[in-house]
Amino acid sequence: PGSQAAIQWLPRLFPRPVDVAVRGPTYAEHARCWALAGHRVHAVAGLDDLPAACRVVVVVNPNNPTGDTEDPARLRRLAERGITLVVDEAFCDAFPALSLAPHADRPDVIVLRSVGKFFGLAGLRLGFALGRGDLIDALAEAVGPWALHGAALEIGARALSDGGWIGAARRALAARARDLDAVLAAHGLAVLGGTSLFRLTRTDDASGVFERLCAQGILTRRFTGQPAWLRFGLPGGPDQLARLDAGLARACKKNA
Repeated sequence: PGSQAAIQWLPRLFPRPVDVAVRGPTYAEHARCWALAGHRVHAVAGLDDLPAACRVVVVVNPNNPTGDTEDPARLRRLAERGITLVVDEAFCDAFPALSLAPHADRPDVIVLRSVGKFFGLAGLRLGFALGRGDLIDALAEAVGPWALHGAALEIGARALSDGGWIGAARRALAARARDLDAVLAAHGLAVLGGTSLFRLTRTDDASGVFERLCAQGILTRRFTGQPAWLRFGLPGGPDQLARLDAGLARACKKNA
């Protein structure tokens, strides 16, 4: 029921505490769930910073919220060192060349995918884990046989097999992301990164912009550890982009 279920279950399936490196800053649930299961969690800025005792590496690729990516070949080499590699590909549908899914037949590679984001089906609560070996078998046993209803399985299967829609969506999302960049830049918001589904910006007045957009019914995402960051989801179309443009014109006024 969404890749969150796998994020919560995987750390509980290791019989003893291990050292886990989470490349960040990223989605906070990964580090939180490994720590709650009693493991020693190390936040690392890159794969060159792994602790010597590390036995599990968690990478979100592309990363949320920065949009940073890792070369799949480099990730495969990491797994060859006897490290269990967990790759969260929730935002990877728009960037298929980044995916490790074709290499998930290794027992030390687990790929997490989500249907909700790229396909716009968040309410479906559908995700999946790709891999093989004892850990995947244990995950299947932990989740149980009735985690998903038939409608979710049917809708997800049709979405994932619709190559024409997927290709068109990738092109459309990339174009809309460029339009969003132009609007953000016009209002003085520096684009730090992101994917074609969201953009990460920086502004010294992030708190004020956040509050003034909220007052107009426009929600962005703030980050406790990075008070100058704001994440913008991709507007749904020209009308929503125009609404955001108008909202930013009011939210970004000096001394507003």
